[in-house]
Amino acid sequence: MSAAVAPSEAHEALDDEAFMSAEDLQKYMDQISLAKASRRSDALDGVEAARQELVKTLSEPVDLTPDRIAELKRTLAHKMRSAAERGQNEIMVMRFPNALCTDHGRTINNSAENWPESLTGRPCQAYEFWREHLQPAGFRLKAMIIEWPNGMPGDVGFFLSWS
Repeated sequence: MSAAVAPSEAHEALDDEAFMSAEDLQKYMDQISLAKASRRSDALDGVEAARQELVKTLSEPVDLTPDRIAELKRTLAHKMRSAAERGQNEIMVMRFPNALCTDHGRTINNSAENWPESLTGRPCQAYEFWREHLQPAGFRLKAMIIEWPNGMPGDVGFFLSWS
């Protein structure tokens, strides 16, 4: 029969280079958790920086020359035909951060009739493009919140439909 090992002897047996004490293992786990949190924080900082850059870019209107309008119409016609071939009658034509709405998407989320008045920058241009070029041809435009980070309104989507 083997003799029972005293607790202090057991700790000494485990307290060499090959083993960690429970306290050392917990410290190691804490360090790993901190490192992971730091990486997540760095990644979130990068995502936020990219989002801010997107807001800045989409805040600037584009020059809608006749050539650019014709190009947009061709691109949309191709996307709509492809969707129709798949049996769909709606496509998302634009996605943008709710920061491009003066009320951060509140009127869109509430389906208020005046939601277009909250648009700024390129989303406002996209709405005007639809109103001038697509609505007369019978196309409908729907805006809705399509992302809910932490339960709060996030990105907005514009959906073009035809039946």
